[in-house]
Amino acid sequence: MSENVFELYPQTPWYKERWPWLLMAGPAIVVVGGIYTAWLAASQQDALVVGDYYKQGKAINQDLKRDRVAAELGLSLTLGYDAGNGVLRGQINRKDSGPLQIHLSHATLPEKDIRLLVRPDANGEFRASLPLLERSRWIVLVEGEQRDWRLAGAWRWPKEHGITLLPD
Repeated sequence: MSENVFELYPQTPWYKERWPWLLMAGPAIVVVGGIYTAWLAASQQDALVVGDYYKQGKAINQDLKRDRVAAELGLSLTLGYDAGNGVLRGQINRKDSGPLQIHLSHATLPEKDIRLLVRPDANGEFRASLPLLERSRWIVLVEGEQRDWRLAGAWRWPKEHGITLLPD
């Protein structure tokens, strides 16, 4: 019984077997994922880094002062978006407010931010053309023409059809 073991099992090249491929699949997926992650990191701009922290801290104190002024004036504002007509509608409870600056900040992409200047009518109502409001979480900031007061809040459109801004 001097049979050769290699004669009992025919030899096939390694690349025709499934186990080497299965063992190589994991590391190959990790390499592809790493290359994709490196590409994402290199191609996207870092927009959230602030250079002058002290200056930003002073600006926050100014914003808090403007919030207090809005509270003293008893201001409130409602906003709603009509996607079918591409119109942003709103109303402020102060009839002599003058022009309003509305800033809609996209939660993650600053290039999608929207700035509007609106003039309320005698009843405090206003409309602004807004062709397409992306589905996102928007930071809404409304200021008076002199920037002496502000109302701010977060709006998840279209989950929330409208938003009411009240002073803190």
